[in-house]
Amino acid sequence: MAEGPGPGRSCPVQYRYGAAALAAAAAPEVETLWVAGGLYGNRFALAGLLELFDAEPEPKQLVFNGDFHWFDADPALFDSIERAVHLHAATRGNVETELADPDATAGCGCGYPEWVGDAEVARSNRIIERLRAAARAHPAALGALGRLPMFRVATVAGERIALVHGDADSLAGWGFSQERLATSGGRAAARDSLARAAVRVFASSHTCLPVLQSLGTAGAIVNNGAAGMPNFENTRFGVATRISVRPRRGALYAARPGRLHVEAHAIHYDHAAWIEQFLGLWPPGSDAYASYYSRIALGPRYAMGLASRSDRPIAVKQAA
Repeated sequence: MAEGPGPGRSCPVQYRYGAAALAAAAAPEVETLWVAGGLYGNRFALAGLLELFDAEPEPKQLVFNGDFHWFDADPALFDSIERAVHLHAATRGNVETELADPDATAGCGCGYPEWVGDAEVARSNRIIERLRAAARAHPAALGALGRLPMFRVATVAGERIALVHGDADSLAGWGFSQERLATSGGRAAARDSLARAAVRVFASSHTCLPVLQSLGTAGAIVNNGAAGMPNFENTRFGVATRISVRPRRGALYAARPGRLHVEAHAIHYDHAAWIEQFLGLWPPGSDAYASYYSRIALGPRYAMGLASRSDRPIAVKQAA
């Protein structure tokens, strides 16, 4: 009998919710919504994000859509990130889910697809084990993480917005990755997801690289990549999603599905301080250093021009 996917590649049944659950969810209304997935324990990026958000007029909401923990494998740093996030709205990502209720078959819970190498998967499984050791110092926080929802829905300008970590059906789904959305099949599936969930926009993260995929009258998929790491080659800033009734200056790229302004904004932070903090916890030879240091220092091999896409074929290489 063939074995199923191993830890780090499997997607546990309890991660699944289905687009129909989104269609039935209540959707409180705001004028401006900021969505930041993949903070990864970067407290300097958190400060930059809060500065952007604080400048917005009410009514507004900031949502951390998962993986706000990852590199913060120190009890004090973990606690500071946890406290700051819970002053706002949040959904849990695979990291928070596996901290709160570890599943031996899930590993890091990333649900990695076939194009991610086995060595990277194994390193991620070891990173989550070290993060768990730091998180155990705060048992109340683990309970709070477990109570976070897997998705939220909001209304902006009369349009419903789904806030997920992965994709329309699963907390660790890769359907909204830049790789999948580069294919005609991936875009067709995304249009179907918008219809099944009865939303105009999906705002996601999880897959580490940003993309804003316009899908004509169906709506759009926006993935902020990572709020706490560089997302483009030779850059030193994170990315967050802004969805509003009005535009804001300084967007990296934007789309206009229906009455919405959907924008990607840079989160600038103290790069030198972040490098120092990262290396203090994850020095050369550590798993996080091997998987992430090059990206943190130099950015991934992914051009910003590839992130903003209309509904037509595009040739996209898998980023390193």
